[in-house]
Amino acid sequence: MLSCAQSRWPPRLVTVPGLHGSDGAHWQSWLERQFPRSLRVEQDDWDAPDLAVWSRALAQLLARERGPFLLAAHSFGCLVTAYALQQDLLSADVAGVLFVAPASPEKFRFAGPFEARRLKVPSILIGSETDPWMSLDGAQRLARQLGSAFVNLGDAGHINTAAGFGPWPRAKYFVDTLVHCEAPRRLRDEEGDEESVAYDIEARLKYA
Repeated sequence: MLSCAQSRWPPRLVTVPGLHGSDGAHWQSWLERQFPRSLRVEQDDWDAPDLAVWSRALAQLLARERGPFLLAAHSFGCLVTAYALQQDLLSADVAGVLFVAPASPEKFRFAGPFEARRLKVPSILIGSETDPWMSLDGAQRLARQLGSAFVNLGDAGHINTAAGFGPWPRAKYFVDTLVHCEAPRRLRDEEGDEESVAYDIEARLKYA
């Protein structure tokens, strides 16, 4: 069995904000402070969403740093992250993804074509019953398409600062769940076994 030092585990947190970025009071900013060596992808223009351009910025950041990485994305940042993974733009080692309040691809058709397909990494998708950027049914459908475990947060708006989501311990729990469930396979240096990881994630989410 490999040691944590040998495997560079646990992964580094990387936040992927959406349109207009995430301010200092946002849960993504709070989450970054909970994990040493966390990173945030920066865009040249936070007001000009473009799947190809923003995905390239994410890929360039990860290429400069040492992984593995755990990505925590919000809103349009969820589409950027899924797009980058599906297009094989990320040569870096991504151990898992937390998608929070993804924006509807229909609302961002001008930002480039997006086709949701099953990801090759473990993921959790958090949806809301009152999100103006994506309906609950849309979030559940996207979770199925991506192969993500799904959590309904209820009446939570867009799960951002305006909706009251600054310090958010459950976000850390979701990240810790992804890390915990992927760790055994990583430390054994084994391929496959995705179904087992997915089962473990679903089991832990029952207590979220």
